Amino acid sequence: MPKPAISVAMSVYNGERFLPLALESVLGQSFGDFELLVLDDGSTDRSPDIIREYAEADSRVRPVIRENRGLVASLNQLLDMAQAPLVARMDADDICHPDRFAKQVAFLAVHPDYGVVGSWSEDIGEHGEALVRSGADHPLVHEDMLAAIEQGEQLICHPAVMYRRDVVLSVGGYHAAFRHCEDLDLWLRLSGVTHMGNIPERLLRYRRYPDQVSARHSTEQQIGSVIARLAWEERRAGRPDPTENLARLPAIDDLDTLFARPGISRMARERVALSLRWSPAAMRDKGFEILLDHVREGGRREGLWRTVARLVRFGEPLRALRLAAALARN
Repeated sequence: MPKPAISVAMSVYNGERFLPLALESVLGQSFGDFELLVLDDGSTDRSPDIIREYAEADSRVRPVIRENRGLVASLNQLLDMAQAPLVARMDADDICHPDRFAKQVAFLAVHPDYGVVGSWSEDIGEHGEALVRSGADHPLVHEDMLAAIEQGEQLICHPAVMYRRDVVLSVGGYHAAFRHCEDLDLWLRLSGVTHMGNIPERLLRYRRYPDQVSARHSTEQQIGSVIARLAWEERRAGRPDPTENLARLPAIDDLDTLFARPGISRMARERVALSLRWSPAAMRDKGFEILLDHVREGGRREGLWRTVARLVRFGEPLRALRLAAALARN
């Protein structure tokens, strides 16, 4: 059998609610020369049954049903399984535009120096309703991507990406330590070995809802994102990346030791705290304690009295009082 042009990598965990729509949007692509690798990561709902049903109906679907190992392990397994030179990521709760694969394959064909291409996305809600977007769209060309990295801006929507498998394998695939921000760490490592860009079309409908991973793990995600950027700064300065072989990231207080330099922990705490102050989920979990520690250290406090007001609106009056007291004392 000839090898497909694209391997589609989809990891699923308890995705029954949106999985059929996601699968159908892939199987309905105008560019049909692909294999669809669907790995069920130990779901306890009907996801395995749904995957098997689609595999029986379409020979392009290659199912893998196994115990839970987490997303990073699943993505690396899918990379190993992929038979095609190009890998398209897809999540079990999003929807592809019918021409997504065709346009990304065409882009990579005429841009051999690009190893990674994403696209702009359209935000939808839990029931498929259109959501109002906020913020800038993702950068288009590699030079703008590098500028976005410097500014700490968004780079590529992970489920909208297509990349060259050999390029991703050359940097070691996804790194285990960066749970919930494994994509950002990968883009930062790839930025030094290949060009990356985005197609200025909304080729993915990206679903946002309260139970998605990014909403439930916002604090851990932001801590990992800050450490990933610190590791990128080390590599750019010609120093070794101390996170390269980690299975798990250390606590913020241990970053001075990890990076062998004083002041890294305080810098990281400030970056995390000031980014999490907008997140209702983070202000209800350990993100709030990180913010308090930042204030107690005498860190920057611009806009933090407004955070007190937001905490009241979030339904956290006691935390609002604690932050107000810390601001008043420090």
